[in-house]
Amino acid sequence: MKRFKFFMIITTIIILLIGCSSDQTSSDDKKDTEKKGDKEQITISFGTWNKGTEDEPNLERSLIKAFEAEYPHIKIELDQSIPNDRWTDGLATAASAKQMPDVFMLAEVPPGVANEWLLDITVIASNDPEFANVPQAVRDAATYNNIIYAVPAGQQFLGYYVNKDLYNQANLDVPEHGMSIDDFVSSVRDITNINEGKVGFANAMAILDWYPTAVTDNLGWYTLTDEGYHLDSKEFINGLNLASNLMLGGNAYEGLTDEQKANFSGEWGGEVFVNGGIGLTWDGTWAIPFFEENAEFDWDFVSIPGGRTVVANDYMGISKTTEHPEEAYLFAKWMSFGKKGYLKRLEIAQEEGFGLDSLPVTTDQEILDAYFELQSLPGLRKAYENLDKAVVEPVKTVPGYVQSRWEAPTGVAIEDNLNANISQLLEAAVKGTIKIEDYITQINDLANNQYKEANDAIAP
Repeated sequence: MKRFKFFMIITTIIILLIGCSSDQTSSDDKKDTEKKGDKEQITISFGTWNKGTEDEPNLERSLIKAFEAEYPHIKIELDQSIPNDRWTDGLATAASAKQMPDVFMLAEVPPGVANEWLLDITVIASNDPEFANVPQAVRDAATYNNIIYAVPAGQQFLGYYVNKDLYNQANLDVPEHGMSIDDFVSSVRDITNINEGKVGFANAMAILDWYPTAVTDNLGWYTLTDEGYHLDSKEFINGLNLASNLMLGGNAYEGLTDEQKANFSGEWGGEVFVNGGIGLTWDGTWAIPFFEENAEFDWDFVSIPGGRTVVANDYMGISKTTEHPEEAYLFAKWMSFGKKGYLKRLEIAQEEGFGLDSLPVTTDQEILDAYFELQSLPGLRKAYENLDKAVVEPVKTVPGYVQSRWEAPTGVAIEDNLNANISQLLEAAVKGTIKIEDYITQINDLANNQYKEANDAIAP
């Protein structure tokens, strides 16, 4: 009997231990299941200047709601604290207060790198096959010291738009995508007839930026290469002289006298273009809705002479302090280059009547086909076909570019301006007020000093 009682006691203990172990295993399995299902509710804060309002929602707000429906465990909270007119300063204030949004738009990427606001997303992006569909030039522009710091948040192209009817009515060849520089110059000169209210193009200054990259593969926008600027090159000087010749020859609307402008309808280049007075006008693809609404003639986008596609991107960053890097990247991708997100953007735009505010930031053919079902401009499709040779307009990605291109003071007096900046000095040269050869070495050195100082600020 004693042996039997002892055996029963031992058996009971074993059963109890097994039961407890089973309960614990069941509990652990449940936790693992919840974790694998990623059901934990999280919030991602988003700082953007394109917020719209609850009363007047825009495409971005609708796309955010679609994201929350697609990923119900993630809630997006719009950060209202950053002022649109002082965006980078607002981000700096948020960083000092340790209140950075998880995801935020970037007016310029370099300050985010220099101030260590941005998460290194190299591993996440490199393991994402959809990121590989972002054009190489755009990916490279967000890479510093071999580290990817930003997601391309929106894409625009820069280039010329042509009034095709104006040329056809004058029995002139219509400028086309891929035209040569000689054809471009002839188009601008041949269409100009001030007394009849016709002029070649709106403004000559853009030539300084695109000309070097149109005549040689060795120079980028505004002569930029990895080594810096080459403003003393023959390519840049030839481009400036061409701009000057066209401006002084009366082929640019912005260079006309007030008396001459009286022959035209409109107060600024874009308005004069849609009113039929300009053959070619320089603008970004953000102007397409304005042209679609106001231009009552056949027009197209023809990029720059030589056919290279000029890309201008917005970027968004992910905070270095975010607690949810994977989810933050997932959201940023949805709002920008991701396939699901962009196809949803097209769907919402069509259903709710919103204008498309961004071109696809991808070479994915399914996305491009869906986009071009809604946007039929032939020149845009050709621009996408040339994305492998794209050049990036560097204002948002190149350290010190704003100073090197426009704002750095030169110490040179131009008329009443005792300390003209680089932009003013270049404009004076185009207008014939000064000879560029007298100042180009000084301008080149100044631009490169600004570039070097800004690069040193983000060096590891």
